[in-house]
Amino acid sequence: MPYAFTEQGVAMLSSVLRSDRAVQVNIQIMRAFVKLREILSTHKELAQRLKELELKMESHDEQIIAIFETINQLLIPPEKYKRQIGFEVKEKTVHYSTTKKQ
Repeated sequence: MPYAFTEQGVAMLSSVLRSDRAVQVNIQIMRAFVKLREILSTHKELAQRLKELELKMESHDEQIIAIFETINQLLIPPEKYKRQIGFEVKEKTVHYSTTKKQ
């Protein structure tokens, strides 16, 4: 997430910074916040589209992460098949009785 001030953060900053230049910059930033709020209140459709765009970007982030996870799984070399040493008897098993006949 980018580092950014909220409107309240700028107001708090102006109480700490007391130089003329800092005060003028903070006034301009506050005016920008006011103007943005006016634009959003008069253009509800624009606000809705911005919200939809934000949600779309979040879903794209999830999809990109899924793509990278899949690529990483494909980059893992498959385990080599190890040949079995010896032989395997493929005959039917014979059941021997262990009791003595009389």
